[in-house]
Parts: sequence; C-alpha cells; structure tokens
Amino acid sequence: MKRIRIDIDAVVLQGFDPADRKALVEGIQSELSRVLASTSGFRSHRTPVLRLGRMPLEPGFSGARKLGAGVARAMGKGLKP
Repeated sequence: MKRIRIDIDAVVLQGFDPADRKALVEGIQSELSRVLASTSGFRSHRTPVLRLGRMPLEPGFSGARKLGAGVARAMGKGLKP
C-alpha cells in the first residue's frame, strides 16, 4: 500500500457562511478519500495553486457538504498526470 500525503494550506471561500465550514471540510475529506482510493496513476508533484473554477453553492449544511465533495473531485482531477 502506498502512502499519499496531501497538505492543504488554505481554502479561500468568498460569500460562504462560517457556520457551514465544518460540513465543507467533511465533504472534502470524505470525497477526497474516496477519489484517491479509487484511482491509480498519481505522480508525486507539488502544485502551488489549483484553481477549480466556479462551483454551485446551495444553502445550508447539505449544500456545503455537496460543495466539499465537488471540490474534492476537482482536486482529484487536478492531481492526475
């Protein structure tokens, strides 16, 4: 089993309710774990900035969780060779 280490220094969100931050982080963690576990072929590299583009934001806890999952999927695509 190979070890994957991802360090995220900052997540910058504009217009995001601080109360939904925990849901966002949980969505990123769970989906990123799934994405990385189901894919192979990642190469070791440093990506100083990964711009994900626009993503829809639905209100509330579930919207934050969906956004987190979308961010994680986009990150997975950005990490592929």
